[in-house]
Formats: sequence, C-alpha cells, structure tokens
Amino acid sequence: MHPAFSIVFFTTASGAGFALLLLLGLGAPLALLPSSSSFGFTALAIALLLAAGGLVSSVFHLGRPERAWRAFSQWRSSWLSREGVFSVLTFLPTAVFGIGWVFFGATMGLVGLCGVFAAALAAATIYCTGMIYASLKPIHQWHNSWVVPNYYALGLMSGFLILNFLVRFWAPHPIGVAVCSLSVVLVAWWTKERYWRFIDTTSARSTVASATLLGSRGRVHLLEAPHTEENYLLKEMGFQIGRRHRLRLRRIARIASFVLPVLLTLLALWFGGAFGGIAAGLAVVSAALGLVVERWLFFAEAKHTVTLYYGAEAV
Repeated sequence: MHPAFSIVFFTTASGAGFALLLLLGLGAPLALLPSSSSFGFTALAIALLLAAGGLVSSVFHLGRPERAWRAFSQWRSSWLSREGVFSVLTFLPTAVFGIGWVFFGATMGLVGLCGVFAAALAAATIYCTGMIYASLKPIHQWHNSWVVPNYYALGLMSGFLILNFLVRFWAPHPIGVAVCSLSVVLVAWWTKERYWRFIDTTSARSTVASATLLGSRGRVHLLEAPHTEENYLLKEMGFQIGRRHRLRLRRIARIASFVLPVLLTLLALWFGGAFGGIAAGLAVVSAALGLVVERWLFFAEAKHTVTLYYGAEAV
C-alpha cells in the first residue's frame, strides 16, 4: 500500500494524543499525577494537539476532503466512521475535565468522572483506529490478530514516554511513571517483533491459482499484463519495497523506537533531575522518529490481493 505522509502522521500523532489523554484521564483522578493546574494545562494541550492534528491530517488523504463529514453516518458498518464518532465524543468530557482541572484545580468528583469517561472514549478511539486496518480482509499483513494489540501498545508507549518527560517538570524523579514507560516500551517492542515474524512467515490464502480456480492444473502465472502503464490501483495498492530496504528500515525502526527509548528511560529512571529530564526528552524524540519509520513500513509492506491481477504470485 502507498504510505501517504498524511496517514503516517495520523496513525502516529493521533495514537500518541489519545493514549496520553487516556493516561491523564485515569491518572489525575487517582492522584497518580501532579495535581497542578499548570501541569494539567500543558499535558492536556499536548494531548489534544496531537489527537486533533492527527485527525485533521487524515482528511487530506481523502479524494474529496470537503465530504469528510459524511464518514460519520456509516458508524453501523464502518470502523473509520466509528473512530470519527468516538474521537469527537472524546472531546466533550475532556472539555469538562480540562476546565475543572486547569481553572479550578479539581481532579476529583464530577471532574474526575469526566476524566474517566474521556479515558474510556479515548481507548475506544484507539481501538477503532486499529480495527480500520485489521478489518480489511484483502490485506493479509493487516487482517491478523497482531495489528490492534500492536497499535495499542505503540500508542501507549508514545503516551507514557511523553508523560514521563512532562511530569519531570513538576516531579524531578517520577519513579512510577518511568517504570511504567519502560515496561510498555518493552511490551510494544515484543508485539512489533511478533507482528513482523507473522507477516514474514505467512501469506494470504489467495494466490493466482486459487483466484482463477486453476490450482489443480500446475503452476499458474500471468500471460499478459492488463495495462501498459501504471494506474491508480498499482500506485495505491501495488506499492513495492525491496527486501534489502525493508530490513534496513526495520533496523532503524527497532533502534529508534525501542532500543534507544529503553536505554534513555533507564538513564532517566536512574539519575532523575535535569539529566533525567533530558534523557526522557530524547526518548520521546527517538521514539517519534522511529514510529514514523515503523508506520511507513506498516503501509509499505502491506499487499492487497488486487495485485494478483497484475502479476503477483501470492500476497
């Protein structure tokens, strides 16, 4: 699949934003985070900017962006529509939660309950985003049991790393947040490796032989190409990446998304103070760059079954 920048940014930014919102909505009412109004304003502002920015960027991938509002009407059958509905609903309790926390310093009672509602809706939004891809049966690399857990883990990893950096301006040595961040990064790393192993060792059931019902007649191959030049389907669904480049990009994603954040989070956990804050900030930057590469690969490695019509033997 063609890895458009708008969708790459959408899946990385919105995942981090809604995950951070989830953590704030649960952490503040449970008194696990600083109750300072300034912390609430900073953390919520970053979460909302990431979430809203990612959603807005996804609109630019549409052929007719001015008709994006119509996506909300298909919530009964479309995970894309459900994601849009849940994302908008998330902002409603978030507004009450943010006003109560920032202007009145309240994180308990009705304000805290709105924070919990916002966290639940943010979790539902993340799930729907993952299901947009996991529900697509023609794409074997997406239609599997590792896509949604991995998307969740990567989103929570981003949210925890950002939170681990922000909280250090109000708590110089936040051991609990750092330990959780480290644990989530390791879980996200494990799920990503399992996902890569799955797509490397399995293929879709559809082949040229099964599609033409000629499987019993020996090896089936394309006799003549259906088109003499590239068309929309080949551009969007027949995107190809060489094995050498794929493996190199995986190494970059592995090091930047997981190895460096683990090491930097360990340094932040060990030292604390200003040095710990710098290490936590570098972990955020490294993970952000690595996740852009990881998301690009997520799309570039996906193969649509329509490519069987254009010469692919299997997908």
